[in-house]
Amino acid sequence: MKFKELLTYVPEIMRVLRMMMALFLTFDYPFAGKCLLFMICCEAVVGRAQYNKKRAIIMDIILIYMNFAQKMTYFKANILMWIVVVLLVVEFVIKLMIRMAEHFDIVKKINDRIERIHVKKRYIVLGVVAFAVAVLALAIVPYSEAPEVSDAYKDSFNVYDFYSDEVSYDRATIIDDNGEALAQRIILIENAKEEIIMSTFSFKSDTAGKQMITALREAAKRGVKVRILLDGFNSLMDIEGNPYFLALAQEDNVEIRIYNEANIFTSWKGMSRMHDKYLIADDEVYILGGRNTFNYFLGDQKSHKNHDRDVLVYNTGGEESSIYELKEYFEGVWELDVCEEWNGYLISGLLPSVGEAEEDLEKVYVDMQTKHGDWFEKPDYESITVATDKVSILANPTDIYMKEPWVFYGLCQLMKQAKDEVVIHTPYLIADDYMYESFSELCEEVNVKVMTNAPSNNGNLFGAVDYIMHKEQILDTGLNVLEYSGGTSYHAKSITIDDNISIIGSFNMDYKSMYHDTELMLVIDSVELNAMLKESHASYEKDASEAEIVMNELEQMLSKRKTKAQFLGGLIRVVDPYVRFLF
Repeated sequence: MKFKELLTYVPEIMRVLRMMMALFLTFDYPFAGKCLLFMICCEAVVGRAQYNKKRAIIMDIILIYMNFAQKMTYFKANILMWIVVVLLVVEFVIKLMIRMAEHFDIVKKINDRIERIHVKKRYIVLGVVAFAVAVLALAIVPYSEAPEVSDAYKDSFNVYDFYSDEVSYDRATIIDDNGEALAQRIILIENAKEEIIMSTFSFKSDTAGKQMITALREAAKRGVKVRILLDGFNSLMDIEGNPYFLALAQEDNVEIRIYNEANIFTSWKGMSRMHDKYLIADDEVYILGGRNTFNYFLGDQKSHKNHDRDVLVYNTGGEESSIYELKEYFEGVWELDVCEEWNGYLISGLLPSVGEAEEDLEKVYVDMQTKHGDWFEKPDYESITVATDKVSILANPTDIYMKEPWVFYGLCQLMKQAKDEVVIHTPYLIADDYMYESFSELCEEVNVKVMTNAPSNNGNLFGAVDYIMHKEQILDTGLNVLEYSGGTSYHAKSITIDDNISIIGSFNMDYKSMYHDTELMLVIDSVELNAMLKESHASYEKDASEAEIVMNELEQMLSKRKTKAQFLGGLIRVVDPYVRFLF
């Protein structure tokens, strides 16, 4: 056989090699590998045609890199997979058009080789651009107009429902330290007897994430029912194809559901996120706050951290405990049509990567027992908590699309009851006209202090740029604004009202928490807990200074950041007036 004849078999050889590479990828990256294998098989169905060499080279480089790269995040693997899938779709469409032309004799052969038919590149580019614009437009339009609070909700809201003159069955304490936050979560899971409920915005398989996964997995093994509710967008990045979560999902007593799964073909739902963060054990104890489930927020790892805050609530045995209100809220979200079950794949147990993850999780569990024996002992919740008169849930609507700002409205009504002072701690301050008007009205009646991240300390670049651009308007409301510059991004969301009301949860003072996301704030009527929260607030406020208008502050802030952040910051400054309602 001549060399030239051998060359004609190169496309078939490469197709087989691509199938093999995709098959190998299913072992380490199940989701990405499965999608790639499916697309390569589809592309092969329509038969042989002239390959576009540039597309083929790009695909092969990516596939080879994915097979031989030492370690990739599952998000990176999924992104690379989508690049290859797009290239394969283009190839598939071209070949399909050629086969249809041959079958129906629509197009005459050109130079005796119909394989030389090419779809003009500009039409492909225009089609891709048009699709991208349509996806973006459909994602933005449903969220462009902010709804007002309905009269029905206003009539149903009674501010005095959050107060009581009698001691309740709930006792509570504040968790500020990241290491303590992880420890209390593991303790809660380890001591659960019947049921564990977990809701979180972001869950990763890093050091703290693995410790949480293995604790949940061991609880399921001993017969505890484990239900986990996760946000759709973050799940796409961190959960899909991740063998650690596949190992967890295999357990008989574990059920995982995803709130509003991310889907490019239903982009009009995409901005609606589940931002709730809480963990419940039986009918006894729960932790609720602003922490996500990974290293930034949990544990003593020597890596990047965010300051955050939780509240632990212990039910001493009463049927009127707030734990039942929280569980009722969870059941309402759990049963929503937008929550889809996620239990991995039928072949998960056969994947080597899942088996390796199970072995790793078992080692993590043994290591936890060896180094943190106190995590496996039940604490005296009575002694570590303080009495409360009332603990109540304040929540946004849970459906998708734009939501009435129930939480913000409720917070404002509670703050209007203040006789002395209101102190608000929030990571971000991105306000609309309704928020400006509400703050102005509030400041006419009571002294309101707000602490937020200084622009240079803010981990959210959009939030930092928007804050600088609208600082004057914020200060004009009468708010006494402090800017925190402690060196570590401040992520806690909490409020004190006078000396008895404390509010802690997931709600940021921004558009997304106002209108887009599910949000929970715990309102606690307790003089003792209020004193604890004020002490915590004061410990951060010593590293804060009074906000003031600074000339060229945006340029100064960006000049201290990396080149990429400088470019993005400049871009944000241009688009901010048009897109700030998305943040």
